[in-house]
Amino acid sequence: MQKRKLGSSNLEVSALGLGCMGLSFGLGPAVEKQAGIALIRAAVERGVTFFDTAEIYGPFTNEELVGEALEPFREQVVIATKFGFKIEDGKQAGLDSRPAHIKEVAEASLKRLRTDHIDLFYQHRVDPDVPIEDVAGAVKDLIHEGKVRHFGLSEASATTIRRAHNVQPVAALQSEYSLWWREPEQEIIPTLEELGIGLVPFSPLGKGFLTGAINKDTEFDKSDFRNIVPRFSQENRDANQTLVELIGDFAKQKNATPAQIALAWLLAQKPWIVPIPGTTKLHRLEENLGGASVELSVDDNRRLTEATSKVNVQGARYPETLQKLVGR
Repeated sequence: MQKRKLGSSNLEVSALGLGCMGLSFGLGPAVEKQAGIALIRAAVERGVTFFDTAEIYGPFTNEELVGEALEPFREQVVIATKFGFKIEDGKQAGLDSRPAHIKEVAEASLKRLRTDHIDLFYQHRVDPDVPIEDVAGAVKDLIHEGKVRHFGLSEASATTIRRAHNVQPVAALQSEYSLWWREPEQEIIPTLEELGIGLVPFSPLGKGFLTGAINKDTEFDKSDFRNIVPRFSQENRDANQTLVELIGDFAKQKNATPAQIALAWLLAQKPWIVPIPGTTKLHRLEENLGGASVELSVDDNRRLTEATSKVNVQGARYPETLQKLVGR
């Protein structure tokens, strides 16, 4: 597995990471614990060194799973986790990025992750009630204490990124970016390039849609987040097959799968982009990691970019309540 550096920070990770959320939360029932541990360790064996979790995934159970799975390999891997939500009675209850709360979360996450430091600590969503300078200052304190190595943001606006970066250098921004969500190209990616910040695209496979395994007849488990995503309505899934077919045709030309092409395309955009596809299945993990070996020429990249940009993807990527939390 090739390595990449997230922007101008010295944070070096595998070219593809593993998004661990779906093992515990969000995309149907949690996997059995030993199966989750086995999958994470299989990723380590195949060269993955970058693992993404958050206290809200579960809540808490995903960090516990990641901590147990990676404990034997702690010095070989980079663990990213996130703060910024209020959790009451085991459920998300709004935002909370007050400095005192950030420090409490860090202590609790360190215990669950079975480690003495968090490699990358992201603010999960921007809290409008707390100045971003105060957030950055709290993480700066944790870095000085040796409990955190790097500061990250998630789904933040260019203005917020700049303000935070002035207080404590931002190593990485985690935001959705893929062949069916290209908005970051407008303002976010140029800002990251200027400031030397890495981009960690989550949902690089469009929450599974770009793999070609989902169609209008797919039925999601009742606990699956995609049930409330407008882009995943039956009507929109049907309309959006055009994009998947186009990627599939391109994949055949390259003797690859649609998922591998979608990941190779992201890797071809910038050398400081590190996607974090998630999966619960070993064969999908291996397929995804194969995306790092698919080489797209400049011409391949141009043709795929142009062809897919002509497809008008149907449906919002978030329901309105969640959309309000992004781009602040």
